[in-house]
Amino acid sequence: MGRLEGKAAWVTGGSSGIGEAAAKALAREGAAVAVSARDKAELKDVVADIERDGGRAMAVAADVSDPAQVEKAAQRVMKDLGRLDIVFANAGTNGVWAPLEELAPEEWSKTLAVNLTGSFLTLKYAAAELRRRRGSVIVCSSVNGVRMFSNSGATAYACSKAGQIALTKMLALEMADDGVRVNAVCPGAIATPIHKKTEQRDVEEVREPVEFPEGQVPLTDGKPPSPEVVADVVVFLASDAARHVTGSVIFVDGAQSLLQG
Repeated sequence: MGRLEGKAAWVTGGSSGIGEAAAKALAREGAAVAVSARDKAELKDVVADIERDGGRAMAVAADVSDPAQVEKAAQRVMKDLGRLDIVFANAGTNGVWAPLEELAPEEWSKTLAVNLTGSFLTLKYAAAELRRRRGSVIVCSSVNGVRMFSNSGATAYACSKAGQIALTKMLALEMADDGVRVNAVCPGAIATPIHKKTEQRDVEEVREPVEFPEGQVPLTDGKPPSPEVVADVVVFLASDAARHVTGSVIFVDGAQSLLQG
């Protein structure tokens, strides 16, 4: 029997990368998993893979920056799965990386809307059911804005990620009376498609001329690991093995942020 047998989980940003790996890992441990992304078609392979391995999964389309869509998605997840014990608020964007003077207000707002407001909305509309189930929340933040500030131009992204840590700690106390645990994971460099979608403009102009030792991820000799290294931590935090862990921030970066912080 898996560690999460009989539980139900909701993973946002579940169509690829860390979200996909986490959805599959949670399912392998016995959880029924709902995976969300803006385009439902992007989720079909993830759901098919989980079902092929004998798990239970469903796809739910939602833009996490849209309150109405998130509320509707949460209601459908709880209705179709019958319960909700675990939420992995993972949906995010790198957005635009640019010097402050070049970063447009709408670019700032879009990054905050997806990363920070998206996490808030996801947890807001799942909160009542999580309280009933004494559930577990995991927020996917980042080393950026928390322990590492060397990615010049990533101001909007870093601020959104720092905000997620404040959200995690506030809710860990607010929901503790109902037995809900709220924790955050902070990945460093991970081999996912998100980096290909990052728009960078003139960041070299504001980057400090620092030369790091060869290999920016010390634990893996400079190579970004697979998303599964984060997924394994998510499973731990979702399980009873972490039953006394809340308000914690776990860095999954192979000491990268210690080197580049």
